[in-house]
Amino acid sequence: MPAPVEHQEKTASRFRFGLFEADAESGELRKSGVRIRLQSQPFRVLICLLERPGEVVTREEIQQRLWGTDTIVDFDHSLGTAINKLREALGDSAENPRFIETLARRGYRFLAPVTAIAAHHDEHPRLLTLEADGQEYVTPNSTAEPAPASASSHRASRAWLWVLSGCVAAVAMLIAGAVLGFRMRSSWTAPPLLTQVTFSGRVLTNDLDVESFSSSASDGTRIYFSQMDNGNSQLAVALVANGETNYIHLPSAVGAPLIGSLSPDGSKLVVRSHLQAEPEQPLWIVPTLGGDARRLPNVLAHDATWMPDGQRLLVASGNDLYIVGADGSEQRKFVSTPGPAFWLRWRPDGQLLRFTVRDPNNQTEALWEVRADGSLLRQVLPAWSQPASECCGSWTSDGEEFVFQSSHNGRNNIWAIHERPWYLGGGQPRQITNGPLDYAAPITSPGGQRIFFIGSSAAFELLRAVPHSPAFTALDPNLSSALLAQFSPDGKWVAWVNAADTSLWRSRIDGSERVELTGSPLRVFTMRWSPDNRRLAVMAEESGKPWKIYLIDADGGKMTPILNEDRNEADPTWTPDGRSIVFGRPPDRMDNGGPKAIYELNLETKKMTEIPGSVGLFSPRLSPDGRYIAAMPLDQKALLLFDRNTARWTPLTVQGVGDPTWSHDGRFIYFQDFLAAGKPVYRIPVSSGKPEKVATIDNLLPVAATDYRLIGLAPDDLPVVTARSPAVNLYEVDLRER
Repeated sequence: MPAPVEHQEKTASRFRFGLFEADAESGELRKSGVRIRLQSQPFRVLICLLERPGEVVTREEIQQRLWGTDTIVDFDHSLGTAINKLREALGDSAENPRFIETLARRGYRFLAPVTAIAAHHDEHPRLLTLEADGQEYVTPNSTAEPAPASASSHRASRAWLWVLSGCVAAVAMLIAGAVLGFRMRSSWTAPPLLTQVTFSGRVLTNDLDVESFSSSASDGTRIYFSQMDNGNSQLAVALVANGETNYIHLPSAVGAPLIGSLSPDGSKLVVRSHLQAEPEQPLWIVPTLGGDARRLPNVLAHDATWMPDGQRLLVASGNDLYIVGADGSEQRKFVSTPGPAFWLRWRPDGQLLRFTVRDPNNQTEALWEVRADGSLLRQVLPAWSQPASECCGSWTSDGEEFVFQSSHNGRNNIWAIHERPWYLGGGQPRQITNGPLDYAAPITSPGGQRIFFIGSSAAFELLRAVPHSPAFTALDPNLSSALLAQFSPDGKWVAWVNAADTSLWRSRIDGSERVELTGSPLRVFTMRWSPDNRRLAVMAEESGKPWKIYLIDADGGKMTPILNEDRNEADPTWTPDGRSIVFGRPPDRMDNGGPKAIYELNLETKKMTEIPGSVGLFSPRLSPDGRYIAAMPLDQKALLLFDRNTARWTPLTVQGVGDPTWSHDGRFIYFQDFLAAGKPVYRIPVSSGKPEKVATIDNLLPVAATDYRLIGLAPDDLPVVTARSPAVNLYEVDLRER
């Protein structure tokens, strides 16, 4: 049997991806330092893929590399077996791949980011440090030639100058070597060891689009966080040692608690509710060891943290920070910020505050800092990433490290900055995590350098109601990767948003004739079919820019914005003749750029008309016959109906309302009450206005959903929902373990 064909040039011997490291020389695969048993053939397939991450490696290339062209084997069976064993070792799946993607009849592609470490050859020894930015800093290990002896003709009076110069050079080399050695010792020499803390999969994750910053807090023994239960979030506490979790009782007024911070002595939390749509909410002081929560009087804010003295609070309201007493008294302004400030964190010495500024008009987050006396307000890491994507930073208890979250290439990871001068290795961020999960919201633990953070993976499933039954079932196998789906008016086509990258696709109902309509850098939020089934109105955004409404042909082509304006646009809906679009503005959490109203835009003349009486309303939905517009006030506590014949608004129901959807015959409006337990779905007849409950999250069983959302109706007017499955937990890393 001929020997397998090998690459002629070997550029790397080790590869790191996520928690894994593959050593091509030893043939070993390790996860968090622990060796995983894997046969040689699957391992060699893995190396083929790791050498070309993100690229399609064809089946023929793998055959040539591993088996050779003259090898007589059942290649298809052997390769399939190798891929299956490899996926089993990595905990991957073909249906929802995190690492290895199968391209039918073509080959395979490795999806996760890969760090390649150059091969070490004894004949060319060198020291190699791989920094977080992927650059290699190499120090050759060469032997210096002996310096030529001084000529006897040199004058003795100048000999001391040569000696002095040599001493200065030697001292400089020693200092440089010490600094370089210090920096090399401070860099990572192995993947950090991630430890999973919770195991329910129900930790509440960040949703920065609606300014939901899901923070946790730890006293070293316990960790406090928000967790999903029956579709709603609850305040929970877990033991760091084993993840044992319990809930903390809160008043019903705190419907969706988000943690601001833990007091320095660990005795009380400051929390706020995120269930209501208003940006500024009451603050609550919650004892950690038992006792009743109490509301902080006379204060409305969107975030807060304890002052270093543990007796007062720093609260964020609008674009200002205020210092208030723990009883709400003695309020005084601390500083104005460039935008709404979140995730307020004091340095351990109390002399510097860092926080996140969210700009809802261009969908960016940036780190800022200000001194304790209110001076030197400035951005941290300006222009480090474009557009800015840094948020949620915290200091370690010794003040030496600042950890934060940042997004690059569509993935969130945890980064750290040494709080020391650049020449001692500080200043530039280094990466702590590198997939395969999405990592966010880091917090620190007292008395060391342990950090905790959220790790999540996209785990969504589209479900539809079963006729004449309270149950739900999977919508369609062809839409297994979809986050959102909308059916065409004639029921023959479906458009959907891919959960992995929020790209927009369309196909026939049976999954045939698939076309990718959008891709990076656009992120699609929602879409609506035109009445003639030929076009789509799409709400999407490009990072660093406002949400815009685009038109695109259902067969593909150029995305065309409906307006040339520098403002957020949202929720497009077509008039029955297909000549106009009715749209609104996002709520305050997604847009603070001016008054909100509902508009009708003529696509031919570009004439825009404000709907009478619509100021303060958003999320319009036009009835199939074009007579009515359904919309909500900004607090989402009512559903209103506008009769275009009479130009009057009438309330249909007063309760929590989200994602209203018209039935195809225009007789009913379906909506979801996000304020109620189980987030029930209702339908309400336009004629009578009496809501009828259709489903709750319990109807999704046996799907183990932690949350769900009404996204539309199937052609037979049965509700379609997006169910989020348990896939979010808390993880831990000790920065001292390198």
